[in-house]
Amino acid sequence: MNLPNKLTLLRVIMIPFFLIFLLLDITPYDKWIALAIFVIASLTDLADGKIARKYNLITNFGKFMDPLADKLLVCSAMIALIELERIPAWIVIVIIAREFIISGFRLVASDNGVVIAASYWGKFKTTFQMIMVILMIVDIPQLQIVTTIIMYIALVLTIVSLIDYLVKNWGVMGKDM
Repeated sequence: MNLPNKLTLLRVIMIPFFLIFLLLDITPYDKWIALAIFVIASLTDLADGKIARKYNLITNFGKFMDPLADKLLVCSAMIALIELERIPAWIVIVIIAREFIISGFRLVASDNGVVIAASYWGKFKTTFQMIMVILMIVDIPQLQIVTTIIMYIALVLTIVSLIDYLVKNWGVMGKDM
């Protein structure tokens, strides 16, 4: 269990705390606490990847868990934001459907002894989704147009990254097709 993998696990552990402060009315500063937790969790995503590459600490566990931790964090946030009426459910459905498709591909690849790392399109998608979530958490009316634009960019990147992923990795389906 190296440092990048510990950071990935930390990101997963932070999710319930983030949701508690985002959804429950505990203190007058809930949204800011939720924002801080989300930003810190998002920064662990940057840190674990940089550390893993710099110190050659890349593991199959990290290749599998890092994207999964990102999905858990961002999808949990988006589902909570539906509850808060800050994002349309259909956009979240498209984004989560993409994640299920990719997870299915990863499962088939894993059964064939192949570990598929995240692509650059996937990383851009995750970055825009995280920015979108941050803007939706702070919910500043003057930034509504920017938030909406970022939301649609995240949606387009979600679809583009799915197509890229399927095209590049269709071979893992092997004889099953």
